[in-house]
Amino acid sequence: MAVAHAAVSSSAASKCICTSTQTRVVNAGRHHQTLCWQQGEEHAAAVLPSREYHHHRRRHFFGKLVLHLGSNKNPVRAVGRDGLVLHRRRPKWQQIVAASPPGEELAVRTEPLTKQDLVAYLASGCKPKEKWRIGTEHEKFGFQLGTLNPITYEQIAELLDGIAERFHWERVLEDNKIIGLKLDGQSVSLEPGGQFELSGAPVTTLHQTCAELNSHLYQVKAVSEEIGVGFAGIGFQPKWPVDAIPIMPKARYDIMRNYMPKVGTYGLDMMFRTCTVQVNLDFESEVDMIRKFQVGLALQPIATALFANSPFTEGKPNGYLSFRSQIWTDVDNNRTGDLPFVFDDDFGFEKYVDYALDVPMYFVYRKKRYVDCSGLSFRDFMAGKLPVLPGEFPTLNDWENHLTTIFPEVRLKRYLEMRGADGGSWRRLCALSAFWVGLLYDEESLQGALDIIGDWTVRERAMLRRKVPQQGLKVPFRDGLLKHVAQDVYKLAKDGLLRRGYKEVGFLNVIEETVRTGVTPAEMLLKLYDEKGKNIDHIFNEILY
Repeated sequence: MAVAHAAVSSSAASKCICTSTQTRVVNAGRHHQTLCWQQGEEHAAAVLPSREYHHHRRRHFFGKLVLHLGSNKNPVRAVGRDGLVLHRRRPKWQQIVAASPPGEELAVRTEPLTKQDLVAYLASGCKPKEKWRIGTEHEKFGFQLGTLNPITYEQIAELLDGIAERFHWERVLEDNKIIGLKLDGQSVSLEPGGQFELSGAPVTTLHQTCAELNSHLYQVKAVSEEIGVGFAGIGFQPKWPVDAIPIMPKARYDIMRNYMPKVGTYGLDMMFRTCTVQVNLDFESEVDMIRKFQVGLALQPIATALFANSPFTEGKPNGYLSFRSQIWTDVDNNRTGDLPFVFDDDFGFEKYVDYALDVPMYFVYRKKRYVDCSGLSFRDFMAGKLPVLPGEFPTLNDWENHLTTIFPEVRLKRYLEMRGADGGSWRRLCALSAFWVGLLYDEESLQGALDIIGDWTVRERAMLRRKVPQQGLKVPFRDGLLKHVAQDVYKLAKDGLLRRGYKEVGFLNVIEETVRTGVTPAEMLLKLYDEKGKNIDHIFNEILY
C-alpha cells in the first residue's frame, strides 16, 4: 500500500514548488500526476499515490490516458472518463497508461532517468508531522470450513465478487480474472497462494485503522461463510505442503515462482505459505527517516518475538516460534536481511538507492503484460541496455515497482514499512500498528529507542535476527533476556501513545501479558496443540477470524 502523500516536500526533491499556481490532478491509473502551471511553464511537481486522491475525492477513474506535458498556452480538454489530454506543439515526452492491475507502466520515456531522479522520488515522501498517516496491511489464510483444505481461486473469485456487489467495492482484473478490489483508498489483493490481503487507507489515528480492519473482517466473514470458507490469523500455513496450495492467476507471481528456487531454499514457502502484518509510517525529513529506519531495524526482532505466531509446518511443531521470520533468512539474500549499512554515518536516501539499484530485477510491466527480467540489472535498464527491452528506459513507475520487489525487515519507499511480524488475531493486528506508532511518531519515545540501541553492535543485531525466530523473547542479551529490553521498549511505545493524545493506549493491552511473561502467541498455540491431542485441526478453531 501507499501511505498518503498530501503535500509536495519543500526539500531538494521537488524541482517545482507550487505556490500561487494552477494545479490539475490527472488520472494515471495507479497514480495521479500533479501538474502545476507557473510563469507560463508547466512542470511535473510530484507523483501522488492514487489512494490519497481517492481518500479525499472519493472518486475512481480507469481507462487510458495520453498525457503531453507542455505550456499552459494550450487548453486542457477532457476525454470522457478516460482521463485528460494536455497538448503541446512539441511534446518533450509522453505518458501512456492503460487500465490494468497494479504494476501498470506509468510512462514511456524518451530520456533516461538519472540516479538523482530516483533519490528525489524517495525524498518526495518527506512531509510535516501534521500530515503523517498510519497504513496497516495484513494477510490471512483462507480455508474450506468442512475439510480445512486451502481455498481455491474459484472460491476467492466468488468471495471477491460477493464483497464487490454487497459492499460496493470496485473490481480489479487481470486477463479478465478478478484479482482484487479497491474502495476509498483501501485495496484487497491476493498473494501467490491465495493469502487474502487488505492494504488499508492512510489514516490519522489507530482508532481509524482498527475500525477499517474490523469492517473488512466483517465483510469477508459475511460473504465467506455463505460459501463455506473461513480465514485464519497465523504467520505460516499450519497444515498443508506447498504443492497443495492453489496458484493465483497473476503473471508477476509466475516470474517469481520460476526465479525463487534459483536463489534460495525458502522462496516458494515465502510466496505460498506465509502471512504477515505490517504498518507503514511517514517521516519528516531525511534525518527523521534515518532515525526511524535505524530504530525499526534494530528493534524489529522484538516485534518479531512479541507477535511470533507460526510454530507449525504440515501439522506438526517446526521448532520455531516464528517460522515465517526464519523463512526470510534464506529466500534471496540479494533482497532480504537487516541492512547493516543503514547504521553507517553516510546513510541516506542516496545510499538506499545504490542498494536498490544492485538488487536484481523481477519484471517490467509493458502493454498489459509482465516482461520477465529476473536476475537482470536495473542499472542496465537505466542505460537503455536491458536485454529484453533494448533501447528502452525505465520510468518512475518501473522504479516504484522495483522497490516493491525488495524484502528487507524494514523497507523504504516514500514511507517506511515495518515488516517483521507474523499474521495474527484482529487485536494483535491493531497492536502491531500501535507498537510502532507509539515508538516512531512521538519524538521523546523515538529518542528513547535510539538511546537503547545506540551502542548495539552489528554482531548483536545480527545475533538477535538469527535467534529470535526460534527463541523469541527468551534470547539471552547482554546481562539479561530480550524480554527485559522488550519491557523497556513497550513502555516507550505506551508513553508515546499517551502523549499523542488520541486515547490509543488500549490497543497495546493484548500484548502486555506477552511483554510481562515472555510467552509468545506461538507458545500458547503449542500448549493448545498438546492439550488437544497433538491434532493440528483443532488449532483452526483458535485462529479463525
